[in-house]
Amino acid sequence: MKRTIWIIFLAVVIVLAIAVYLINRGGESETAPPPPPPTSTPMPTSAPPPTQAPAEEAPIQGIVWMWLSVTDQPAGATESVPNPASYTIVFNADETLYGTADCNSFEGTYSQRGGFSINIRSSTRAYCGETSLDQKYLDLLGRVAAGGADGAGNLALETAGGAQRMIFDNGGTAP
Repeated sequence: MKRTIWIIFLAVVIVLAIAVYLINRGGESETAPPPPPPTSTPMPTSAPPPTQAPAEEAPIQGIVWMWLSVTDQPAGATESVPNPASYTIVFNADETLYGTADCNSFEGTYSQRGGFSINIRSSTRAYCGETSLDQKYLDLLGRVAAGGADGAGNLALETAGGAQRMIFDNGGTAP
């Protein structure tokens, strides 16, 4: 008998606690005062480190990016691109892209969801010469797994695990 009374008592207490919570929650949302107006004194801000700049702060779209170099991280070797203006990429707002790979041109799509990926859909296949980096460039672009603005005005794209890091210079607004 005493056990039954305690169970009923606890049930009533729980129901009352839930009712009070719901009433207070509803009352607060209706009578909550408006937020205070902004103060005229600016709040100090600190810029994020360059390698962590979000894409929203430093957009990559609508810019002709010129390939400057690639670093093979495991080997610690950096290869400079002899003619960066011959190796370009432009990212459009609709997630399409186009560019040049030496004497060839290409187009495709990209995504920044869950990393960074590039899908080259089509490319011309002219022979650009023994010293051309066209095939290496297209191969690296196809293996990109991360990237974005580096905070110094450049674009950095990396293959999985950061094994290769490509650096691009801002060549100006895309036509």
